Amino acid sequence: MTDRPTRTVLVTGAAGGLGRAFALGFAGRGWDVAVADLDAEGAAKTAELVTELGTRAWSGRLDVSSPEQTTAVAAEVAAFGGGTITAVVNNAGIYATLKRSPFEEIDPDEFDLVMRINVKGPWLVTRAASPYLGAGSSVVNIASATVFSGSEKWLHYVASKGAVIAMTRVMAKELGRRDITVNTVAPGFTLTEASLSVMENAARYGVERGSIKRASVPADIVGAALFLASPDARFMTGQTMVVDGGRQFL
Repeated sequence: MTDRPTRTVLVTGAAGGLGRAFALGFAGRGWDVAVADLDAEGAAKTAELVTELGTRAWSGRLDVSSPEQTTAVAAEVAAFGGGTITAVVNNAGIYATLKRSPFEEIDPDEFDLVMRINVKGPWLVTRAASPYLGAGSSVVNIASATVFSGSEKWLHYVASKGAVIAMTRVMAKELGRRDITVNTVAPGFTLTEASLSVMENAARYGVERGSIKRASVPADIVGAALFLASPDARFMTGQTMVVDGGRQFL
């Protein structure tokens, strides 16, 4: 990424939760932010919060599993950014509405839905944005630390996030020829609206396994994405940053 005055980031799944935190984090660093989400009203609210931080915002509805919508939104975001997109944060995903069950009991239709949103989605968004990414641009994919712990009764979700890490490595090699970096952030269990709806006592989940004895909040994750989209990470690509308070290595 160059030090040009205008930097535009596209954040998917940014109507709330971690996606909104990413959007506001970039805005706080002076980026113009494009907010895309299936929830258009929530996306508009995030965009309003972005403008309150003094930067420009664009918002729109996006089904990341739609080739037509991802292509159209990428073109609109590029126009908003003056013809280019500086960074993409592939945050959109399906999580809280999934039924946890043994892998033998997972509904095949639900399995396909998870793969369509969590795997096909980042691929389609990055494919659509690719023509507008110049040298020095970056893609940050959002996976999950659950890939490394293998959370039980969530095979489809865990598998989808493992695929995101695999795609990151391929994208990094192919886009690296154009001096574009592609990396992954893998958050641990984080207190968002979605996670709070999944289980009771979410604030204590996994805390004792961590080196840092508290629950993760969205602000703990944002810095990793900001770093990977910054000039400080220009020679870092194809990597996965686990941000979980030190739970996975214990």
